[in-house]
Order: sequence, then structure tokens, then C-alpha cells
Amino acid sequence: MIPNWQKGIVTRIEQVTPNTRRYFVQLPETDAFHFKPGQFVTLDLPIHEKRNKRWRSYSIASMPDGTNIIELLIVYLEDGAGTNYIFNEIKEGSILTLRGPQGVFVLPEDTEKEHFFICTGTGIAPFRSMLNYLEKHNPGEHKINLVFGTRTQGDLLYHDEMIALEQSLPKFTYRPTLSRESWEKDKGYVHDIYEELCQNRQPASFMLCGWKDMIDEARERIVKLGYDKKDIQIEIYG
Repeated sequence: MIPNWQKGIVTRIEQVTPNTRRYFVQLPETDAFHFKPGQFVTLDLPIHEKRNKRWRSYSIASMPDGTNIIELLIVYLEDGAGTNYIFNEIKEGSILTLRGPQGVFVLPEDTEKEHFFICTGTGIAPFRSMLNYLEKHNPGEHKINLVFGTRTQGDLLYHDEMIALEQSLPKFTYRPTLSRESWEKDKGYVHDIYEELCQNRQPASFMLCGWKDMIDEARERIVKLGYDKKDIQIEIYG
């Protein structure tokens, strides 16, 4: 069943990188917005006459906490009609039309397998929701590796938060990697990291979130490692 459209009020906007913002949206028509970590909402933006060309979907970056406020993590795309409108027209106090939650890209139930959350850029949003939910409700149940790729240190989203979660989630490992800047941690692309971690071919599941090129390459490499396509779940951005 597709959820009904409802009103959302933008209560706060934070610029976190030169081209990425956090949007905090309150849903006044509901006392508590219930969703599964990893799900998304769809915005209906006034950017086209046809409805389906006005719709833009974004993963919920916050965890379900019993309130009616959600966080969306949005990156500006120079040729994107949706993000052009959001970045130039939406201010604190602006009213959005949205529906949700939707989506099946949610926290895996299997606690026996090792889980790999692989993402680039704002693809970290659904994983941030999942990890904060686990830290609050089920710490220690899932063995999870977050492999997060960006260009530079300035592009690392929720970096301090992920470092803190490594301390509070006993089976969680955070592996950020930079493709265009040298630093004391991993350098290169996400593929090198999960291939290194899967050398023993242990039972594992893979959740991929980000741009299509990364996801396509990761799926191919993971299958070559000896895993089944059924072990891979994807959420494509763009």
C-alpha cells in the first residue's frame, strides 16, 4: 500500500560540505513517523507539469525515534532540476509535500552472517539510520563493516559519529577511504576494502548504496569473489 501524501515543514538546514546539506523536516500531520531504518520518502516538487517528473526520493538519514521529525541528506547536482529547486528555493520554514515511508532496503535480520554496508557520498544516509538504531536497540547483534568512499576528508559525512559508533557497537567496523587525497587511513576506492575483508570467503551479505557506476562494479566484483547475487541488495541514487 502506497502511503498518502502529507505536509512537511523544514525546521533546520545544515551545510555539511560545499555541496551537501542536512534537511530536518517535521511532519505535523502525524505525532510519530514510523519507518524501518533504511527506508526513504518521496518529495513532490513543483518542477514539472507531469507528476512522476516532479518526484524525488531520498533515504531517511535519521533513525526512527518516536518523533515526527526526519533528516534527509541531499547533495547538489548541477544539472538536477530537483536539487536546484531544493538548494535555491527551500528555506527554513518552507513547506514540502512528501509521502513515505517506502522501500525494502532495510536492516538485515540475519545475525549470523557478516554484513558489508558499502557506499559512496550521500549513500551513507540509510546506513547511518540503521547503525544508530542498532546502537540504541540491539548493540552487538550484527557484525557490520561500513565501507565508505569519498574524494577528500572534507567530504566525509558523519565521520565523527561513525568513529564514536565503533566504540559503542562491539561488532561494528568503520572503513572510510579517500580516492583523491592522502591521509593516515585507507586510500583508493571502496572495492579494494571489501575485497580485502572478504579474502576468507566468510558467509556474508552486501548492501550497496550510491551511484550506479559504483554499484555495478561492486556487484560484479562480489560475484567474482564467490558470493551469490542473492547476497547483494542495492539502492541506486541518481
